[in-house]
Amino acid sequence: MKRRDFVEMLAIAGGIAAFPRIAMAADRVVTLGYDRTRAGATIPQDFVGLSFERAQLSNPGYFSADNKALVRLIRGLSPSGSIRLGGSSGEHTAYVGDKVVAPAFEIHGPEHNKLNREGLNVSTVALRNLRGFLDATGWTCLYGLNMAHATPEQAAREAADVQRILGPRLSAIQIGNEPDVFRNRYRPASWTAADYVAEWDRFHAAITAAAPGLKFAGPGISNKLEYLTAFAGVARRYPDVVMLTGHYYAMGPAGSPEATLDQLKLPEAKTTTFKQVGYAVVEDARRVSGLPYRMSEGNSCWDGGKIGVSDVHAASVWGANRMLDWARRGWIGVNWHGGGYGNYSPIVGTPSKGFSRRPLYYGTQFAQLLDGATFLAATATPEVPYLGYYALRQNGRDRIALINQGDAPVTVELPALPEARVVTLTGPSASAKDATTLTTVSRKPSRKVTVPPVSAMLFTLTRPARRG
Repeated sequence: MKRRDFVEMLAIAGGIAAFPRIAMAADRVVTLGYDRTRAGATIPQDFVGLSFERAQLSNPGYFSADNKALVRLIRGLSPSGSIRLGGSSGEHTAYVGDKVVAPAFEIHGPEHNKLNREGLNVSTVALRNLRGFLDATGWTCLYGLNMAHATPEQAAREAADVQRILGPRLSAIQIGNEPDVFRNRYRPASWTAADYVAEWDRFHAAITAAAPGLKFAGPGISNKLEYLTAFAGVARRYPDVVMLTGHYYAMGPAGSPEATLDQLKLPEAKTTTFKQVGYAVVEDARRVSGLPYRMSEGNSCWDGGKIGVSDVHAASVWGANRMLDWARRGWIGVNWHGGGYGNYSPIVGTPSKGFSRRPLYYGTQFAQLLDGATFLAATATPEVPYLGYYALRQNGRDRIALINQGDAPVTVELPALPEARVVTLTGPSASAKDATTLTTVSRKPSRKVTVPPVSAMLFTLTRPARRG
């Protein structure tokens, strides 16, 4: 699917409607400025991604070209995204090669991790079906290997088959899932980041001997950034390491009373697993290693997501803002974790019962509309809590994205007159589970615009703004 077709599909799906009249926020007007001469990061074409439990491969019929409903939904997110396979179930999923094993279940989402560890396997049948699925969607795969319970030789056998079967659809191999939490779980209490790096090296040696030419990513940590730092410190020794990876959850666990919609708006929720200081650590790791960084697993609330927080409209707006903020920082991708009926999953369902979209799906589509765009330095006066603002250049045009996570409308004066057509991400309320809408609307062009509560708007300027 060409990018133009993708954008037009969204416009047709939503229709052209008159933009609703909303009272102007009389107490303040935010003046937005940007500098076309100060360009930043460019959003990669495969920035959009999804993360699934590796155990899902136990059912070869899930990631299959025959699962046409899922293929269609994933192509609706992006014509060229990234599927990551891993999760905590990955450390309990054995490779069985050509052995035929009857599927123990239809789906294995994040909500199953603490319940179902029986019958978890990966076969060559599942890998061949996965290749067909990737060909059908146009996506690539970031593939995670079992490190906790597999030997280097077992991992090497699987990696060789993955390389042979997935071919160009394989972006990289990851060894293990969240090695920073192995201590007292899969490894002794004395387990350190240095121990991880040494063990990773043994796995890497065995894998490269069996599958020359493979590319690697890592370390895929949970939240202990010293493991990222340690891995980045040795990464230059391995020319086949092409990407740093880590996980992000805004808050959690799902059972915590502090995991709320109000907390989700904050840059640093009380229970977040990734503190604000972590951004500087990631940037330093990128500099030391010379590698890009991808958020390879994450979402709003760990432990499968929280009902009323992760599965509502506010999560779509939060997701759109997170994606653009991380892209502006130079991160090369976001893989939202999900699958099954996980409360935070953008897509939920089964092949037998069908699939549906959760609100986060539409927030992801909003960010995807800016693939290939380059960020420009932007300012907002005054700064308003919960308002994300982004200036970008895309296909020779200047675009402005405004994302309001707050409960009140915000009036913004754009740096130049916008076109009449505006992309909007809206919903009935922050807590609504249905009717999140991504659509293109038509409104009378004006530099002064009002962004409704819990919504996002994407403008295209009719001419470049003056420097400022």
